Amino acid sequence: MLKTASVALLAALALTQAAPWLLALALTLCAIGDALLSRETETTFMAGIGAFAAGHLAYIALFLTAPASDMGLILTQPGIFWSLILLGIIMATLITPRAGALKGPVLAYIPIILGMGITVQALPDTGALRWALPAALAFIASDLILATEKFLLPANHPALKLNPYLIWPLYWGAQAGFLIAFT
Repeated sequence: MLKTASVALLAALALTQAAPWLLALALTLCAIGDALLSRETETTFMAGIGAFAAGHLAYIALFLTAPASDMGLILTQPGIFWSLILLGIIMATLITPRAGALKGPVLAYIPIILGMGITVQALPDTGALRWALPAALAFIASDLILATEKFLLPANHPALKLNPYLIWPLYWGAQAGFLIAFT
């Protein structure tokens, strides 16, 4: 509930700060995704992934329609671009045999979140917008940790004890970073 409320608060702040409507939409969709994922059923997991995917699509639209957006900037940092492509291939390869009935939605989600990481590079690294790329990379990192926890590591793996301390700051920091970048 705290995670949902904290992101919903960011969405409310976006609305009161006259931020772009796509930012408020993305934050709202992610808060809905948090609420759904907290229910821990297969149905709510699928709906939560859908809400997050829609949130990432709203972020992609925000990045590409921002007045300062320039598609030509995307390949000015080819290391980030190709690292995200490689990460997607590796994660899809590792998760596919372990995702069971969730394979389709999870595999559809991978290019969407990585697309957010690629399209954020269309924003210049100036002013408040310089927070957008680190925010997107933090969001990807939090989802990578979650995917590793859910699909790749056994339930008793010692590394899982660190996850709450990694996921929360990365995820919420990413959402706050987007708010800072666009307000």
